[in-house]
Amino acid sequence: MLAHHCLIFTWVLVTSRVHNQSWRPCTDLLPLDLLDRALPLPRQAQHTQMQMVQSKGSRGLRLGGAMALSFHASQIFINCDYFPAEFSLVATVKIPKLQPKTNQYIFSLVEETSDSLLLGLRVSNNHLHFITMPTGKRGRSRLSYKDIGLDDNRWHTMVLAITGPYATLTLDCGLPLQLKQAQSFPTSLSTRGSRFYIGSRRRWRGRFSGLLRQLVLLPGSDATPQLCPTSYPSLAELSIPQVLTSTPLLPDHQGQVYAYEAETRVTVGNPPLCSRTEHGQLWFNAQSKGLLICDGLSWRDLLQNRERLDYVEDYQDLYTGSETFDIEIFSIRPEGLFMAAANRDSRPGSGIYKWSNGLFQLYQNISTHKAQAWKYFTVGNMIFLVVANSREVEPEVSIIFRWNKRQRRFIRYQTLKTHAARDWEAFIIHNQSFLVVANHRQESNHNIQSVIYRWNPNTKLFEVNQTLSTSGAYDWEFFTVGPYHFLAVANTFDGQTTTISSTIYVWVNGRFQTFQNIPTLGATDWETFQINGRFFLAVANSQKVSEHGPNVYSINSTVYELNMLTQSFIPFQDILTHSAVDWEFFSVGEEKFLVVANSHDGISYSQNSVVYRWQGYEGFVPVHSLPTFGCRDWEYFSTEDGSFLIYSSATSRLSKVFKLKTY
Repeated sequence: MLAHHCLIFTWVLVTSRVHNQSWRPCTDLLPLDLLDRALPLPRQAQHTQMQMVQSKGSRGLRLGGAMALSFHASQIFINCDYFPAEFSLVATVKIPKLQPKTNQYIFSLVEETSDSLLLGLRVSNNHLHFITMPTGKRGRSRLSYKDIGLDDNRWHTMVLAITGPYATLTLDCGLPLQLKQAQSFPTSLSTRGSRFYIGSRRRWRGRFSGLLRQLVLLPGSDATPQLCPTSYPSLAELSIPQVLTSTPLLPDHQGQVYAYEAETRVTVGNPPLCSRTEHGQLWFNAQSKGLLICDGLSWRDLLQNRERLDYVEDYQDLYTGSETFDIEIFSIRPEGLFMAAANRDSRPGSGIYKWSNGLFQLYQNISTHKAQAWKYFTVGNMIFLVVANSREVEPEVSIIFRWNKRQRRFIRYQTLKTHAARDWEAFIIHNQSFLVVANHRQESNHNIQSVIYRWNPNTKLFEVNQTLSTSGAYDWEFFTVGPYHFLAVANTFDGQTTTISSTIYVWVNGRFQTFQNIPTLGATDWETFQINGRFFLAVANSQKVSEHGPNVYSINSTVYELNMLTQSFIPFQDILTHSAVDWEFFSVGEEKFLVVANSHDGISYSQNSVVYRWQGYEGFVPVHSLPTFGCRDWEYFSTEDGSFLIYSSATSRLSKVFKLKTY
């Protein structure tokens, strides 16, 4: 309706200035929501038999009944005789698999007196066609995009931009596909006496069998920059009818306008996938007799009261072989829950602990050398642990260990050369497995290369894939936003100062390239998390090294938020920390939390590490202080016994487990 009012206002301005001049082709109109324009009034809805369907977390319309969705072209082309010569069509559809030789129209423009097709957007088996039949001319023009995979029963958003002889199709904000026509789109395609049909060729001809969520005509420009990039490219939005976006569904005084259907799943055992595409789906767990709904990130129970954090209770004192720099929590089916401790001393090495009878108990010792971190990952059905060794003697190596199912132990698998390694990160891109090491320094040189390794399925080994220049690298963090893959490094020291930039890289054409440099102060950790569809990165700043005076340990660490408009991470909140070396994000019920590892204030290692709770636009506020000593790392985990936090100490053999008490 907003576009309609804008058009009326434009018509008033034009007719007040130009009385006898003919209207030129329309190229400067606002986006025209063709789907919203075609929707019937509430009193007419029962004749359409239209059904609103929620699929994969998003709503669309399924057409039905004897009445086609249509409207006269003059309703949007007021005093305008010609279809714009340059324009974009934006459509969001979900199309089931089509049989060969099946043709269905997403929309068409038909001359009413002759029943001639002026233009149409048509789909067939794995094809998309844009058809033009200019008035007064014989024959028709057809642009066909082949093998684009539209009819796979998934949501897709397409932008078809027509400019002169060029037609560019962008599907799900991916790479544009450009075709060149023999002739440019006609500049004199008359819309007089014509009618738009949504989801058909006219009446029942070429009826569209899928779901239609968005159909927008944007005269005069390419709509792609207005939609892309986005976190959800298959559901990119330019204009969606309100009836498809309102939550909950808005009834009028006569009741709901359209029949409504939502996808549900009934399973026993493990829950189905819950992500942004499943948002709004219901899951009935037949075993526990629970009804849950997907919020885009996790399943939420609809039948029970929400858990809330009450307080944090001291639960277990865990004495490790020596000071512990890092802990890694992981599960191995059907063995159970484990914790790997990265211990400083080579003897007895580092310990693997198993959760048994509500406590962590030593399960296996592994030979390590001044271990700094562990990383658990899988490749296919193989289970691995990789340790970051930092003993500064040649040859300096870190080790990958593989879980042996028969021995039920981790055994040495592969050796990789590293330099004072501080961290490993494992990730998968396009079904390929990668490892990246944070090389901290080589002898006294902190400005060295950190290495990305890729799994070779033939040799079944990790091989060097790419190197990246880092400065005292301390931590890697991999994360994905929509179709984009990122890798962030925490740079600590360049040999002179800790006031340096840490770098975020983005995956482009098979390699990581610099995306953004962020000023940091001795950065030791990145933590990424999402809250209500917003993407955040928290950096732990450890210290400010000053050439003129003592080092400063009580400094701000910063939470950054991804700004979709600027396509960059911008500061969201500063939090005072004391030589922070780790952040851990976790949830309790619907509440979101961050806990920081405060390790040193310049005087003492006895510091309170703080739990912060998300308060919406207020950001994170402190709610609990936990006494720690030389705190180096936090990990959250949950078992049948409840939810817990565990921290490691870099200055003591004592690590501690805290239990989260809820109400």
